[in-house]
Amino acid sequence: MARLQNKIALITGAAQGMGAHHARRLLAEGAQVVLTDLQQDKGEALARELGDQARFVAHDVSSEQDWDRAVATAIEDFGGLDILINNAALYFVQPVDEAEPAQVKKLLDINVYGSWLGISKAVPVMRQRGGGSIINLSSLAGSRGIPWHAIYGASKWAIRGLTRSAAYDLGPDNIRVNAVLPGAVADTGMFSGVDEEQLQAIPLRRPASLDEVSSLLVFLASEESSYITGADHIIDGGRGLW
Repeated sequence: MARLQNKIALITGAAQGMGAHHARRLLAEGAQVVLTDLQQDKGEALARELGDQARFVAHDVSSEQDWDRAVATAIEDFGGLDILINNAALYFVQPVDEAEPAQVKKLLDINVYGSWLGISKAVPVMRQRGGGSIINLSSLAGSRGIPWHAIYGASKWAIRGLTRSAAYDLGPDNIRVNAVLPGAVADTGMFSGVDEEQLQAIPLRRPASLDEVSSLLVFLASEESSYITGADHIIDGGRGLW
């Protein structure tokens, strides 16, 4: 039996890259998937490619109304919601004293406020189904200081704190909340430009593949991780060891 049979998932930032790969993997494991993103053309094309078990919703994760529409789609089309993957994020690198206020606010609205908003909208539906799994995408930048990553890093440190407190609050409802902290990942828009010097700093001497990250998410979404909550799951090839 597929590991996510009869499970309903919502994945933000799913029109391309890591989010799209997560969607393919969850669907291959038997899940029905609601894909959300601001990139409507790419999202609709992916949903068509994935077939009847996928839906696309145009979605700004900082909008409460958009979250209501996305969750309503999961309920109306598939019957509920069991898995939430807060994957959508903005990314930029800049010295801390040079970032523009509007740029900082927008990143925090998407990366932090958007993740909290998703949790707040998903939880009532998960309670009705007897539990669920929430997976928040943090980053290696959320576990160490990295030059020029002050704003992005701050958002990903915040995700770890949100995850831990939410896990405590929601544990009695059988809702698990975990954080995933990728390092360099090949074939993505955000961490694909890894040069030879950076590779030498990774004990495994290579970036992660998309499939390796998605495999971790499948595990956390499935009943195989039923006693794991409130944890940081670092997938960085050992880069954070020193």
